[in-house]
Amino acid sequence: VQLQASGGGQVQAGGSLRLSCAASGQDLSIDRMGWFRQAPGKQREFVAAWTAGGSPKYGDSVRGRFGIFRDDTKNMLYLQMNNLRSEDTAIYYCGARGSGYYLLASSYKYWGQGTQVTVSS
Repeated sequence: VQLQASGGGQVQAGGSLRLSCAASGQDLSIDRMGWFRQAPGKQREFVAAWTAGGSPKYGDSVRGRFGIFRDDTKNMLYLQMNNLRSEDTAIYYCGARGSGYYLLASSYKYWGQGTQVTVSS
């Protein structure tokens, strides 16, 4: 599985960005894909993921502001980020997991290269 994330950039607080993740490879299921982020000096943090049955899940800090979307025909995963805050500044990674719990970074076997999001106040 290969993942390619894009769409990061610099935005002012209150603004929006949309991240994209192009996925390819065998044994690929967008139901097992999600987004994490990592700020300098911090652990990788769960942001959003799809789960079996097509149910999206969100981290507490982004719920109500971020949305995870998908295009199965193109094997694309998206993260729409609205009302961005300075604390959202991080490198954002898309990942594909095996059979583990969606909330744990250790469940993800494959990662994209990451895309930087910087929110200025």
